[in-house]
Amino acid sequence: MSRAPPVFTIGYEDATPDALLATLKRAGVATLVDVRALANSRRPGFAKGALSAALTGAGIGYLHLRALGTPAEGRAAVRSGRPEVMRRIFAAHLAGTEAQAALADLADLARHGPVCLLCLEADPRTCHRTLVAEAVGLPVVHLDPRAPG
Repeated sequence: MSRAPPVFTIGYEDATPDALLATLKRAGVATLVDVRALANSRRPGFAKGALSAALTGAGIGYLHLRALGTPAEGRAAVRSGRPEVMRRIFAAHLAGTEAQAALADLADLARHGPVCLLCLEADPRTCHRTLVAEAVGLPVVHLDPRAPG
């Protein structure tokens, strides 16, 4: 019986693009799945275009699943230090048709190769990516790009 592959998660807060890429490569990630509602960033290297190009150059695929992003009110709850409110908002969002279809696509992708879910927050306990990863139904491993290699 083969062991189920884990679903990795990673937050880029306080990380550099190079550290993120190195962490993904060490973990053997085949595809980075961006679960931000808005795949842009004020931080150089983390907006969709730049990130996708860097990943391609490193031999890692990129997929943006916007439907698995946190609604604006959920993001506001996290910024105001209320992750429990974000979890409630995101659970309702995740039950929607579009999010369920994206989750099914993610689950299929995760069963065929190592994937890693990306969002901003460094702490996976305060980020919706943990809820997405758990919903896939595979083991979850949180990566930290700030940790020494």
